[in-house]
Amino acid sequence: MYSRLIKPPNKSFFLFGPRGTGKTTWVRNFLPEAVYLDLLESELFNDLTANPQRLEGLLPPGRGGWTIIDEVQRIPELLNEVHRLIETRACRFVLTGSSARKLRRGGVNLLAGRALTYAMHPLTALELGRDFKLEKSLAFGHLPSAYIEENPKAYLESYVETYLREEIQQEGLVRNLGPFARFLEAASFSQASVLNASAVARDCGVERKVVENYFSILADLLIAAQVPVFAKKAKRRVLAHPKFFFFDAGLYRTLRPKGPLDRPEQIDGHALETLVFQELRAVNDYLRLGYSIHYWRTADGREVDFVLYGEKGLRAFEVKRASKLSGADFSGLRAFLKDYPMAKAFLLYGGSRRRKEGLVDLVPLEEALPQLAELLGA
Repeated sequence: MYSRLIKPPNKSFFLFGPRGTGKTTWVRNFLPEAVYLDLLESELFNDLTANPQRLEGLLPPGRGGWTIIDEVQRIPELLNEVHRLIETRACRFVLTGSSARKLRRGGVNLLAGRALTYAMHPLTALELGRDFKLEKSLAFGHLPSAYIEENPKAYLESYVETYLREEIQQEGLVRNLGPFARFLEAASFSQASVLNASAVARDCGVERKVVENYFSILADLLIAAQVPVFAKKAKRRVLAHPKFFFFDAGLYRTLRPKGPLDRPEQIDGHALETLVFQELRAVNDYLRLGYSIHYWRTADGREVDFVLYGEKGLRAFEVKRASKLSGADFSGLRAFLKDYPMAKAFLLYGGSRRRKEGLVDLVPLEEALPQLAELLGA
């Protein structure tokens, strides 16, 4: 097991993250003595669904003991009982979930601040340590099993099928899996790009409202995210639509169809941007840095891949796979710095030497990803 960056509190907390990111492994290693309740077990699920008050009889005696409830979103009503037990017995809970859909619906008790919320992401380059290999990460992403499996491609294909079967079909989130499967492929063409829901709807042959619901499902299942444009005190007109990302580079490459007309460098470029995105999210969340993550693109096409804004300052990141750069590769960052001179700007590239180019800090990708905490001012 890789050592994870996440640092849990000494009070109850939610731990959300897509399946396969290592939530259960981590909490059971972090709290080996805790009572462990897996709501994927049919008998336990049926018992607690029929009567959530049965939870108290499963807890350790006394006050203050830890209990892990895995996949808590399967019985949202259980949170009322969790709330009561925190109040009356000072119990402490770790509440894991791979979907926020049911918990976001009206009337669900989210414990009114009595439990903090944490996120589990795929492995980071820092967590992988010496095992981190950029080419492998670009090909298969950072899901723990994908990184250690002998056949990561087969694992990722199975992962996609499992999501369709277990999360989509069993939860009844869509009536027909066929259109949703086509949607997943169509959405993969929007990876690391400005999202155009109408174009995706045309590609998969369904109405725009259906596609918007599908994108909402992806967000609720924590397997995709949308990155808004940075427009604070904008001095020029910027785009309004968000960029779209599946949460892991390996998942993206598994979903993305490849044909004779596809340019491998375009797919590789989107995989690289995805890898940087997932690393930024993870480090920001694990170290509680408090940044909001954006991108920046002007109406005339100047772009910065990622802009992070928070109390620690303003940081801009451009990502390039090439080892040799031209003046055009700096145009987005230079335009951004002209509008936001207080920002720190980084160009992560495929070269091997760190250097400065004016106000821009050039950092090799293989050096930058394990050192993102330092670049973010942690």
